[in-house]
Amino acid sequence: MLKESYDTEPTEMDHLVVEKLVPPEHYLRQVKRLIDFERFRALVTDCDSPAMGRTAEDPVRMIKLAFLQFHDNLSDREVIAAAQVNVAFRFFLDLSLESRVPVPSLLAQLRTRVGVERHQALFDQLVTQAREQGLIRDRLRLKDATHVLANIAVPSTLTLVAQTRQRLLEAARPYAPEQVATEDVAVERLRQATADLKDVERLAHRVAHLRAIVAWADGLQHDLGPLPALPDPARRRFEAALALAHRILADRDDPEQGDQVRSVVDPDARCGKHGAYCDGDLLDIRRDADSARLTALNILPGHGDEARDAPTLLEAEEQAQGNDIEAVAMDGIGWNGEVLRALSAPAGMGVEVYVPPPPAPPETALFLPEAFVLDAQHGGVTCPGGPQTATKERSANHTGWKFVFARRQCAACARPAQCLATLPQKQGHSVIKHDDQADYDAARARATTPGYAAVRQHHPRVERKLADMVRYHDGRRRRYWGQWRVKIQSLLTGLVVNVKRMVQLRCPAGAQCALPVG
Repeated sequence: MLKESYDTEPTEMDHLVVEKLVPPEHYLRQVKRLIDFERFRALVTDCDSPAMGRTAEDPVRMIKLAFLQFHDNLSDREVIAAAQVNVAFRFFLDLSLESRVPVPSLLAQLRTRVGVERHQALFDQLVTQAREQGLIRDRLRLKDATHVLANIAVPSTLTLVAQTRQRLLEAARPYAPEQVATEDVAVERLRQATADLKDVERLAHRVAHLRAIVAWADGLQHDLGPLPALPDPARRRFEAALALAHRILADRDDPEQGDQVRSVVDPDARCGKHGAYCDGDLLDIRRDADSARLTALNILPGHGDEARDAPTLLEAEEQAQGNDIEAVAMDGIGWNGEVLRALSAPAGMGVEVYVPPPPAPPETALFLPEAFVLDAQHGGVTCPGGPQTATKERSANHTGWKFVFARRQCAACARPAQCLATLPQKQGHSVIKHDDQADYDAARARATTPGYAAVRQHHPRVERKLADMVRYHDGRRRRYWGQWRVKIQSLLTGLVVNVKRMVQLRCPAGAQCALPVG
């Protein structure tokens, strides 16, 4: 239940202690002076009932506690313990010397109740405050991503299937104890019968047994009926375990597909390659080139496509702030025709896109694809030697059309040495025309301008911002299980580094801050 007011008047002793122990240039004094935390109150008040339940802690104070926690890389218990004895923390939290601190479990409840959308609103509100103070411009955004490691031990496939089976049986036990007891006996019998088999054969037996259990669990789910609007915890566990089992079986049906579950402990973790292979997520950020402040961030699966996330980040910022970004800079991952078109098309977002083009192909006497003239109206191409063809098929990666000439056309060509080193046995020359060739040409032409060179000099700064989040705020490691919780972790970390940057920009010349500003 929310109170009408959480204001507490500090005593004369409180003022005296703070003045003696917290110097005027202390970092938290600067934060309290520059950031209007009261503007966050309206974003989170609907998380608690105005009339029911026990009296809630001040939601703004809880947000401040989360800020301190992620600034100093503290656990829920550690930040509460620090707030108990640290006078600067008490001053920042508006706690008098006699005030009690919240219990640690309320911080976990805060993250759950506030949720991803409201944490995103908190992050956006801080960006809005920076814009109102003239600290953010819309000239250029720098985009980059880094990986976040999941806190899991990746089991073998054999163990993963066994863990999935046991989790499903335990979740179903409250609803069908006799059937689960029977399955427990079958599990032990299967374990003894396959003990001497090779792992491949043992895996096949376990997968077949899991399929049988899932078929039975599907029937149990049907008998339980639709999921209530507010299901009890046991029902939620059963539904989650059954969904996970279906996903594990789907992975076994297509073991080569990349979106595979890595752990039953954290089913959202994915394996992806970002420099090296890792299990977890991708933290994708957008940074203002002028103020070094984050303006948008997102969490993707470990194998997520950070290039296609660029329009998503841009759209999210413009919707939240009502601004119009002029230009975006990315590294080579952004050399994607679909992304270039979505960002730069006048009918789309209409921004300048600065992306380093891939290396030019080595010089050769053979004709390059650009030498083949495309007739878009009739859907054909003309060879520099004269022959034409309309025979085509989609390219292997579905990014363009592959035009194929007949072998007789190439055999009769007057300039074969400039087209093919050797003539194929069944067909003639083939050439691919990309759907987004015009966007690639425009991006390559932009890369030759002086403006591109200036932008590329700015781009390493976004990597330093990622380094700040990773080095000083443990951004490389997942604190929690579940992708939505990791998104909250990243939003709170982003809020912290933005506050640090605001203090850097607005702190009086020569003032020293007690906490690292990174």
